[in-house]
Amino acid sequence: MTINSINPYDNCKLCHRACGVNRSVSAGYCGMNDRIVAARAALHYWEEPCICGERGSGAVFFSGCGLRCVYCQNHDIALGNTGKAIDIVRLAEIFLELQAKDAVNINLVTPTHFVPSILPALDRARREGLTLPIVYNTGNYETLDTLKSLEGYVDIYLPDFKYWDDALAMRYSNAPGYAVHAVENLAEMFRQVGRPVMDGLAESETSLMTRGIIVRHLALPGALRDSRQILRYLYETYGDAIYLSIMNQYTPLPQNLSAHPELNRRITDAEYDALIDYAIDLGIENAYIQEGETAAESFIPAFNNEGV
Repeated sequence: MTINSINPYDNCKLCHRACGVNRSVSAGYCGMNDRIVAARAALHYWEEPCICGERGSGAVFFSGCGLRCVYCQNHDIALGNTGKAIDIVRLAEIFLELQAKDAVNINLVTPTHFVPSILPALDRARREGLTLPIVYNTGNYETLDTLKSLEGYVDIYLPDFKYWDDALAMRYSNAPGYAVHAVENLAEMFRQVGRPVMDGLAESETSLMTRGIIVRHLALPGALRDSRQILRYLYETYGDAIYLSIMNQYTPLPQNLSAHPELNRRITDAEYDALIDYAIDLGIENAYIQEGETAAESFIPAFNNEGV
């Protein structure tokens, strides 16, 4: 079955969990049934500068997740513990409301398990005047069929590349084959959107990406060897044809990490500096890094159904 089936939520295989659940009857691995659930729709200022600009990205945070990493920074929303059920008509309205608030783009956050509903909502919103670029912000574990269905809808891909070592993928996300799938997915994303296109603005404003890929990698404590392997692969494969975002913001949260004591700390300045030095030595130039006390800042908005 592909995403073009009559009801792609039946025998759901939108992501590599391939749980096969009939989501019109019960919830899949992602924790969601076939009804769209979102926990926040608002201007968001904590993405990369070329994504949020000065006016903010129009971020729609969807509830549920097909990965549910043990260290998840959006724990409650990933488990589907918060959010409001909406239909396709309301989702289209939300896109238009964010455009009316002068958002620089529409940012679909953790959207994989709702793709079959998001596409008709985008069609409807475009008929009613939506012109903003669409950002697809993903943990990068969807199937190729799901990604192929997004061609012509997504302008900017914002995928994670979490792990190279399958042992880490299994330990922290129970996600077999993560790197293999992430590599395949990035190739499809690049086929669709190609090299980055930046909107030239006045010198006083931040240039905005209107098309392209930014691959995010969150450095985890004790896993910097894995981080280096990811950076090397991305640079040797894509060079300056994609942007990277090398993040140091990992913060242990109150959820139970007793089985993973190595994650009960932030990465040190020395560890992060060594990773950035490695990126520089590789020749990476198109990259965002985080400086200062970013790991101590809150990048987690209130998931109180604002704008939904």
